Amino acid sequence: MKSSKMNEYKNMSVEELQKELKELKQELFKARFQHALNGLDNPKKITLIKKNIARVNTCLTAKKSN
Repeated sequence: MKSSKMNEYKNMSVEELQKELKELKQELFKARFQHALNGLDNPKKITLIKKNIARVNTCLTAKKSN
C-alpha cells in the first residue's frame, strides 16, 4: 500500500497535493473527534492518516525544492 500511495502522490501536481493535504487534515480531525467521543472501530486509522499526511508533505517538499 505504501508504495502505491507514494506513487500516486508523486504523480500529482503541487495544487493537488495541497488539496489532498487539506482533506487528510480534515479527516484526521474528524477521526480524532470521533475517537474521543465514541471510540473508533479501527484506532489504527488515525496512524494511517498521519502517515499519509507525512507522505504528502514529503512529496510537496520534494516538488518545491526542484
